[in-house]
Amino acid sequence: MSKKLFLIIGAPGSGKTTDASLIAQKHSDKIVHYSTGDMLRAEVSSGSELGQTIESYISRGALVPLDIIVDTIVSAIDNAPVDVVLIDGYPRSVEQMEALDELLKEKDDIELVSVIEVRVSEQVAKERILGRAAEAKEGEARSDDSVEVFYDRMKVYTDPLADIQKFYTDKNLLHVIDGERTLEVIVEDMDNFIQSNI
Repeated sequence: MSKKLFLIIGAPGSGKTTDASLIAQKHSDKIVHYSTGDMLRAEVSSGSELGQTIESYISRGALVPLDIIVDTIVSAIDNAPVDVVLIDGYPRSVEQMEALDELLKEKDDIELVSVIEVRVSEQVAKERILGRAAEAKEGEARSDDSVEVFYDRMKVYTDPLADIQKFYTDKNLLHVIDGERTLEVIVEDMDNFIQSNI
């Protein structure tokens, strides 16, 4: 029985993590949701050799190398308790995309069903992110700090985006969802799409 994988990408503020976790909660008997950070932490706490390697990078504040992240993702999918896996926030770069693609070619037991892009305008993303920041800080932070951080995060997301979109469009795997609607509508839309493809 092969595992079915859905990757969910979206700008900061697109709501992709919330969407995916709500869908996984609703169908906990058949769908599980991970974000890349969750998977790395789970691997570390499992005490596996891979986990110890990851810990050695994280503990000294270094970036975890690409091949290790891909191994972690595959390990998480292989060990997932159900057959449908949603992963949000991956790939974040062309290198991550290509590395996963190479690995999936060797794995007959994992099928990448779709890459779901939760699409929002920069304006909406900015309002959501900075709105959250303002609530958290109650206006005591200098707003330009968080604006700068937002634009940095946005650039990290948008720089490789066209290449990632093209790659998955050419494979007929990209599915775009309008992320500017209410949470309920977006979740229903994404849920219906996933259900009709599993």
